[in-house]
Amino acid sequence: MGKLGFSVDRGGTFTDVCVFREDGSNRVLKLLSEDPANYRDAPTEAIRRVLQEEKGLTIPKGTTIPIDQIAWIRMGTTVATNALLERKGERMALLITKGFRDLLYIGNQTRPDIFALDIRMPDVLYEEVYEVDERVIIYDGIENGKEVRSGTNGKKMIIERSLDMNGVRESLSLIRKKGIDAVVVLFLHSHIFPVHELEVGKLAEEAGITHISLSHQIIPMIKAVPRGLTACVDGYLTPKIKDYIAGFTSAFSSPPPVQFMQSDGGLCDVSRFIGSRAILSGPAGGVVGVARTAFDGRIPAIGFDMGGTSTDVCRFAGTFEHVMQSTTAGVIIQIPQLEIKTVAAGGGSRLFFNEGRFVVGPESAGAHPGPACYRKGGPLAITDANLVLGRIKPELFPNIFGETADLPLDKDGVVIAMEKLTAEINEYEVARGNDPLTVEQVALGFLRVANEEMCRPIRALTQAKGYDTKAHVLCCFGGAGGQHACAVARALGIEEVLVHRFSGVLSAYGIALADSVAEAQESSGLTVNDDNLIDISTRLVALSKSAREKLTVNENEEGRIDIEHFLHLRYARTDCAMMISAEWKEGDSLDAFIHSFTTAYERLFGFTLPDRDVIADDVRVRAVQRSTVVTSDLPPATGRHKCLPFKKERCYFDEGSLETDLYHIEEMFAGHTIEGPAILVDKNSTLLVEPNCLATALVDGNIKIVLKGKSTEESSTKVDPIRLSIFSNRFMSLAEQMGQVLQRTSISTNIKERLDFSCAIFGPTGGLVANAPHIPVHLGGMQYAVKFQIEYLGLDGIKRGDVIVSNHPMAGGSHLPDFTVITPVFFQSKPHPVFFVANRGHHADIGGLVPGSLPPNATHIEQEGAAFISFKVVDQGVFQEETLIDQLKAPGKVKDCSPTRNIPDVIADLKAQIAANKKGIELVVDLMEEYGEEVVVAYMQHIMKAAEESVRALLRKVAAETRIRTGSTVLKSIDRLDDGTPIVLTVSIDEKEGSAIFDFTGTGAECLNCCNTPRAVTMSAVIYCIRCLVGREIPLNEGCLVPIQIVIPPHSILSPSETAAVGGGNIQTSQRLCDVVFKAFGAVSGGQGDMNNVMFGDETMGYYETIGGGAGAGKGFNGRSGVHVHMTNTAITDPEILEDRYPVILREFSLREGSGGRGKWNGGEGLVRKIQFRKPLSLSLLTERRSLAPYALEGGEEGGRGRNHLIRANGTVINVGSKCTVNVARGDALELLTPGGGGYGREDRNGNSMEV
Repeated sequence: MGKLGFSVDRGGTFTDVCVFREDGSNRVLKLLSEDPANYRDAPTEAIRRVLQEEKGLTIPKGTTIPIDQIAWIRMGTTVATNALLERKGERMALLITKGFRDLLYIGNQTRPDIFALDIRMPDVLYEEVYEVDERVIIYDGIENGKEVRSGTNGKKMIIERSLDMNGVRESLSLIRKKGIDAVVVLFLHSHIFPVHELEVGKLAEEAGITHISLSHQIIPMIKAVPRGLTACVDGYLTPKIKDYIAGFTSAFSSPPPVQFMQSDGGLCDVSRFIGSRAILSGPAGGVVGVARTAFDGRIPAIGFDMGGTSTDVCRFAGTFEHVMQSTTAGVIIQIPQLEIKTVAAGGGSRLFFNEGRFVVGPESAGAHPGPACYRKGGPLAITDANLVLGRIKPELFPNIFGETADLPLDKDGVVIAMEKLTAEINEYEVARGNDPLTVEQVALGFLRVANEEMCRPIRALTQAKGYDTKAHVLCCFGGAGGQHACAVARALGIEEVLVHRFSGVLSAYGIALADSVAEAQESSGLTVNDDNLIDISTRLVALSKSAREKLTVNENEEGRIDIEHFLHLRYARTDCAMMISAEWKEGDSLDAFIHSFTTAYERLFGFTLPDRDVIADDVRVRAVQRSTVVTSDLPPATGRHKCLPFKKERCYFDEGSLETDLYHIEEMFAGHTIEGPAILVDKNSTLLVEPNCLATALVDGNIKIVLKGKSTEESSTKVDPIRLSIFSNRFMSLAEQMGQVLQRTSISTNIKERLDFSCAIFGPTGGLVANAPHIPVHLGGMQYAVKFQIEYLGLDGIKRGDVIVSNHPMAGGSHLPDFTVITPVFFQSKPHPVFFVANRGHHADIGGLVPGSLPPNATHIEQEGAAFISFKVVDQGVFQEETLIDQLKAPGKVKDCSPTRNIPDVIADLKAQIAANKKGIELVVDLMEEYGEEVVVAYMQHIMKAAEESVRALLRKVAAETRIRTGSTVLKSIDRLDDGTPIVLTVSIDEKEGSAIFDFTGTGAECLNCCNTPRAVTMSAVIYCIRCLVGREIPLNEGCLVPIQIVIPPHSILSPSETAAVGGGNIQTSQRLCDVVFKAFGAVSGGQGDMNNVMFGDETMGYYETIGGGAGAGKGFNGRSGVHVHMTNTAITDPEILEDRYPVILREFSLREGSGGRGKWNGGEGLVRKIQFRKPLSLSLLTERRSLAPYALEGGEEGGRGRNHLIRANGTVINVGSKCTVNVARGDALELLTPGGGGYGREDRNGNSMEV
């Protein structure tokens, strides 16, 4: 009979196994991954059982398994993922370049949830960190007596400080004494100069360290933070994987022929399976399964894998799409991996009703206690909704539920719980004059909302990348996916669903069909041209040999190996690198790579940059041996094969309660067809065929479902809570997709890397409908800009094909570098716009007194760069480039000012903003064509009303609490800028109406500096603070401000004259506005209250960054250290990128110990950032909280003030104050000490909380 092959997907709950016989036939089985009462390890137990059943062997439990009947074992496992999620990896220490001990804690200084006052981020994986005295810097032509050596890419490096060997030995000794046996080493620039890391590796071996992860060996790519985090993942997880592998192989009589699935979709020998490449081991099998079973060579496939807690989606159109960086469990991982989008919506996603909206997730019931039907006291979840609707049949499930694990699914209990939730919903709806809902309508409503949530990542993989979602087939798999496949496809406009016969175990099936791979990679940094042809070609050849040897030695016959060549390419002075493959062999030119790169770039971004060099950041090679696993087809249906339902039940659909046939999938043969509604079941999955759908069994065993007729959406404009949730998701999805296009198509660091932009949708009068939460300081403020243009131009003056640019404060701008691009949305033959789409992006330079266009010493707006009140950059379809260039040059006419310093980059980013709006228009029009203009406009208004009610509920709650505490519903606070200017706020709340007046009367006068603040910024600050105080997801739109009246005194710093300088208002005064609001509400102590703006440059280059600090503490939580707070959330440039592309050396980036205010809950620590300059430059600083400290609440200590030091090359230290522009020379250094956060509450000397 031949040997058996085993493919195994060891998941968190179940282990799926596919068994392959030599004749191509197969079988599947499913075991609990953890069942210690019956077996030690699920994969080995499955293999033991199959060998007994298939081969007649007797293998008692506890004895070793013979391998003579095993052809191969291929395994995917969540061992690594679960250890990372649960933080159960190996104890580990980090050795890092001196000055950077906190680098991986700081990361890119952004916070994951911009509205969370309690900023929660995953802990670092290392237990101890030790700084190592060593330093390598990039050679700039001046040696200063230091040794110069070549890096692996040929770039010259200065050995500024040799490795302190004795210091390393001392650190390793301390690590060993603490019982730590895993070490990660991260030195700056080790990706091209690994000598020091290798030396530490040898010392660690001599010290007896068992596991050593050197960052350059894990992934030799530029960017120290993601490389270091990836190395930490490796050091944290690889020992656990090795332990698991040792336990697995010990179950066999001798080492079995086993391979493991990696995150990149390829199999590797067990000896090469490491933690950093194991994170997507299981999901990668599903992607391969989709590629091998659903793609017919013509129609691209979308993989839809719905599990218990989340849903994974992928896309395959003939080649696997890899990404080089992703985030898992809050940790950035820089490694080649398949592109898989995940959304927190699965069978266990919880169901909520929040003030008129149905909400699904992201909270999950998990496996324990699980959904309510599991009989363990769990909450209502998606699984329960399917059960109520009759789509899940308890009698088809084993009796394994309840505390005794011997009871069936609890439908009666679920119905009671759903009735209770329905009563709560109806109480709310009937009170507002809406019709009550039945239990079934509520359950179905939650499913529709969940389906829309799962559509969002699919649209991100298709629409946002320029692909037509409808032109795909949906390949559905996973335990819960079959119940939602038809509905998700219909919501996306997809006409065909493909469900594999092993859909319940498709990841395991895909693992069997995966190719064996080995990779080799080196950092390059060379320009792709004739001068570097030999160097790059030599690297490709050498890496090919290395990858081939890895595969040949461990797994395969050399003659069966294909080599795939890649260059990681980007245009010079941009940060968007693309991994490009091309047909290449030794002796060829590199033209094929350039052609593939420019083609891919133009398809993705809509343009190319032909005048720029193309840089190869990395050279990568992938050796591949194709899978030879044979699968069998399904026998055709004949007259002897009848497919008859084994049962009839009633199920609930949009059409109501319908009689539904139930079929066994195993009784379907090729050619059988089944009309919906029907339920197809096997022991591993349930497939729902909805009404107006036709299921057909194919020759290969798949089931194809064709959706007949288009979805007919109800045309009622009356508010419906289910559709309210769906439209909220759709509007937000539109804004998010605009943001994805803008990030992709821009070329500047500010937009593409620092993510300093926002995108939004507006109604016909300019009211905000949805604002993707990118940068808080942009929230809500853009609607002033849109409304201004409607009033300024008049609706008759806004034509089809127009695109308007503005940045002036009087036109709703924030500060001049922020260009707002507004495009009207016309529909059918309507004469006026029915919607507007807009985005706001920060441009690197638009002229003015200093590079970066944020001069601290500006006293007039003309000194801050090019200003646009209302400029049609596209006038009825014609791009006005000549006029645009003239206006960008205009600042050069102002005394001491320069014109825009890099006009081509500004134009390129403006075109990216125009492209983002174009995508928004397409999506808005699609939405109106799907639902009708009247319905879409009506739900725009309903969503605004829902946001209004959420804010009113908050204000009523705060008013009641304040009245009880103080006897009044009036809140007051005051704070000041460093120059003494007061920001005064009185909040008067009407408890009955749920409304409030935010009155800034008493605020200081307009200033003769750049801290004046446009009215739009004040609005943004208020809407941001309100959203934070609400404390849960609500639509961000004009409705949030309906219950709020904002009073701004004329001629104040918050209402400056048209000529006042405003550069600092958006980035400094906005922070103080937040401080004043949160102080009035007593919500949180003051954060750093600053953005710490640093700009340097000359006439040839410019650089801008903002630096984090300490967050304020609150009741029940400490403030986060080293993070951006409130009105900004921009990422900071990686140290290696900073030093590679700019004439500076980063000497230190660490937490500023002792700067956080103490209290019962402590404020976060600020940061220390020290930058040394390598050439004469102009340096500008725009900072705050240098004179006045961040406030504390309830008796806590204030946060530490910041300081700005200029350290001259001769050692002289100068305090340059909070705002300045100075000239720096080679060897001078900036030392920035950012403020800490305020503490909250106080304790007596015994640590007991004291009432204040």
